[in-house]
Amino acid sequence: MNLAIFDLDNTLLAGDSDYLWGEFLAEKGLVDGHWYKKENDRFYEQYKAGTLDIFEFLSFSLKPLSEHDLGFLSKLHREFMQQKILPIISSSARALVENHKQQGHMPLIITATNLFVTAPIATEFGVDTIIATEPEMIDNRYTGKVKGTPCFQHGKVERLQQWMDEHGHSLNDSWFYSDSHNDIPLLMKVTHPVAVDPDAELKKQAMQAGWQIISLHNHT
Repeated sequence: MNLAIFDLDNTLLAGDSDYLWGEFLAEKGLVDGHWYKKENDRFYEQYKAGTLDIFEFLSFSLKPLSEHDLGFLSKLHREFMQQKILPIISSSARALVENHKQQGHMPLIITATNLFVTAPIATEFGVDTIIATEPEMIDNRYTGKVKGTPCFQHGKVERLQQWMDEHGHSLNDSWFYSDSHNDIPLLMKVTHPVAVDPDAELKKQAMQAGWQIISLHNHT
């Protein structure tokens, strides 16, 4: 089955779920609002610049998960979905995923954002398979640490390859949609790389390589 692989933040979503989760925690008073927002902004700028230390960021972003039980976190996430995520899912993004399904392709979301934040978003898109950065869990509680390889830059390629080896898939006649130059290593591996509302560096790469460029964020 041909894989249709989708980045999530600023690709299927017209925004960044990781960043918005941090904003949401600050708005709810669950973190030190001023400091957390400042750090959240700093890390987001580093991400866009391609200079992010993923382990430093994960130490920051996963810590709040360790401070609450799963029941509270699940309730919190349902509110987050309603307030922050559903408004940034466009009909174009939903239609793109559905179009691949109708062609008999297997949709897969791959994202650097952690699985707690992103798994319910994949469900909203009707996508059963997601590869994301995994927060460590011990005794049914998040530890605040990352488990395994973060799903970021070359880590995305590594994690996808592990998944394909385990499930018997390949990148033959595959698609990958992304907005970010951080995903160029994976875009170069697939048959049909597609730049979605790309950042400047990815747009330059896509134009030079003759990759398709599309927008999903003009309509909601």
